[in-house]
Amino acid sequence: MHTPMNKKHIFSESYTMLKPKLSVLATSLLLCAPVLLISACGKQGPAAQGGPNGMPPPEVNVVTVQSRDLPIDYEYVGQTAGIRETEVRARISGILEQRVYEEGAKVKAGQVLFQIDPGSYQTQLASAEAALGVAEAKLNQAKREFARLAPLAAEKAISQREYDDAKSNLEMAEASYKQVRAQVNEAKLNLSYTKVVAPISGVTGIAAKPNGSLVTPSDSLLTTIVQTDPIYVNFSVTEADFLKMNADVANGKLKLPGKRTNNGSLAFEVRVKQADGSIFPTAGKMIFTSEKVNPNTGGFDARAEIANPEGALRPGQFVRVMLQGGSRSNAIAIPQRAVIDSPMGKMVFAASPENKLVPHPVELDGWSRGEWVVTKGLQSGERVLVDGFIKAHDPGMTVTPVPLGNSGAKPAAPQTNSAAASTAKSSH
Repeated sequence: MHTPMNKKHIFSESYTMLKPKLSVLATSLLLCAPVLLISACGKQGPAAQGGPNGMPPPEVNVVTVQSRDLPIDYEYVGQTAGIRETEVRARISGILEQRVYEEGAKVKAGQVLFQIDPGSYQTQLASAEAALGVAEAKLNQAKREFARLAPLAAEKAISQREYDDAKSNLEMAEASYKQVRAQVNEAKLNLSYTKVVAPISGVTGIAAKPNGSLVTPSDSLLTTIVQTDPIYVNFSVTEADFLKMNADVANGKLKLPGKRTNNGSLAFEVRVKQADGSIFPTAGKMIFTSEKVNPNTGGFDARAEIANPEGALRPGQFVRVMLQGGSRSNAIAIPQRAVIDSPMGKMVFAASPENKLVPHPVELDGWSRGEWVVTKGLQSGERVLVDGFIKAHDPGMTVTPVPLGNSGAKPAAPQTNSAAASTAKSSH
């Protein structure tokens, strides 16, 4: 009669030296849970009632699961991008005389960035203006001549040929004047282009050419400007997540923080986690979701927009994109460390109404904020073991449940007969 108990005692002492979640032996015990439970319930020895050698039942930390509206988060890898990005190019050829901005500084639209030598363009403008003066004089002369001959032609005092020649001279003078005036406008425009200005407001990049460089139409890039307030965050939602989101929204399992937009966005609030682990203080919003799968990523391209007044987020940064604001109704969640991996799937230990360990296979549906979302295997009101696996790992053994965070406090009392009957009925 003592031999079986000695073997169990030796096994319990050896097992305490192992990590139950990683031990193959522990997993085997879990797989045999129904048999062991039935066997344990029939025993009256110390091992069945408490700890080894008649010791008091070990204390374990438990949480009582309750169905609630559970916040649901999704997290993806993303990259920041300017809301507008443009290249600053020279529109004319010439010698780059001076850079008048500070590289990396914020500039406003219309602010002068570079100065190209204006000398040749000033000369062209002066020449065009002189030509315009000559054209204007010829035009005025043609107007006077036509005005003198027109009455004479009406009185048949001159020939029709003389009249027609005067009219043609006037028309050619008007055309010549318009042509030269266009040349003047072009010369003025080219002269204004010697001052290269910012086309948009934003943050400047490094200068592509040093002072004294020759700028040509084929090599006209001077710098870049990126508008970073607000800033875009581009990311990809996996196909599985996207389809499940839509299905959960359609069947009422998932509630969104707002209405779905016309361009497919699911209206999530967006927070950004930076490379150092810090959370960017400003929340953004999801503004776009593609209608087709990107063959390069296997997911749906998406975009969020975040206010960035201080420019703390820079284009090209890799960040973690967290979609928040959604919630799952009447969900059950348990701490992540309460779940045990086994060859047959995920399991947890629950404390029965009689404070005995009962293994429960569970089905999970992702996790949120450090908790697993349980879809099958647990019901509201059950007490789940969170800490104490080394001391309590045998199905059917008696334990002393202590609410998590209240170690040293009064142990949780066994459930009443009515509660026990309800739990037993639901477990069946």
